[in-house]
Amino acid sequence: MAAQHPIILHHFPQSPFSEKVRLIFGLKNIAWTSVLISRIMPRPDLMPLTGGYRRTPVMQIGADIYCDTQCIIRELERRFPEPTLFPDGYRGLASATAMWTDKAFFQGTVNLIFGTLANKVPQEFIADREKLRGAKFDIAAMTAAIPQMRDQFRANVQWIEAQLADNRRWMCGDRASLCDINAYMNVWYIRAHLPDLDRMLAEFPATTAWEARMRAVGHATSTEMSTAAALEIATRASPQTAALADPRDPNGRKPGDQVEVMPDDYGKIGVRGEIVALSSQHIAIRRNDPRAGEVVVHFPRAGFLVLPA
Repeated sequence: MAAQHPIILHHFPQSPFSEKVRLIFGLKNIAWTSVLISRIMPRPDLMPLTGGYRRTPVMQIGADIYCDTQCIIRELERRFPEPTLFPDGYRGLASATAMWTDKAFFQGTVNLIFGTLANKVPQEFIADREKLRGAKFDIAAMTAAIPQMRDQFRANVQWIEAQLADNRRWMCGDRASLCDINAYMNVWYIRAHLPDLDRMLAEFPATTAWEARMRAVGHATSTEMSTAAALEIATRASPQTAALADPRDPNGRKPGDQVEVMPDDYGKIGVRGEIVALSSQHIAIRRNDPRAGEVVVHFPRAGFLVLPA
């Protein structure tokens, strides 16, 4: 029988994408292990696990490494199906909301926060995010765009308010779901960094009450672990991912192919390896690292590129 490994989340407290996963631990009452990583590079004990992928968070279970919240959420739902994040009638929509919340909504939120903080943003953070983006992290332009970003935040929050307008407690019915987790991320991010969220939400009473319910979910029970100890777990473990072919893959990819996987928008650092499993929503690649040993790194398909290595 395979060893039971802890569910390890590599994250930092200010990360809005990590907050999504922490809230899922709370909703599903999952005990987890917290590995705190630096908000900026370097991350010398994490890069051997991911092969260079540097977006946050990363989930680790033994020598299986899950990158991007889409992939992490899918694996948590598989392992802990109740209570489900996908209520009847919303399975496709709940997943698809990430393309709204994590891209357009998030980018406007980032611009609003950092434009407002302006000269309080450390120079080393700006330099790190310029490397991540491959473009200028232009605080002056963000500051100039604050009026437009306020408009965008209001427009996005009004969609949440409209969804809650029939007095439902949660966006997709009578239980919190991935729709709520995704939509809440940007509201949480503003709350964590700017003092005037209450004023910004004043015209949205249903959203204000919903935000309080989301805050009350909590993060379940966690224990702390060092980055070095997490790397050691991977080194001593073996990946547990079974081979899985996708006979309908539109490009004819198959287990054994050498590929390079990377995000399609920012943090475009290619991770190379051999395909172990793939589907329309998931690809897992095996790689060998001098420090981590053999690991299988998992990625989503939406928002990611799969290129010949």
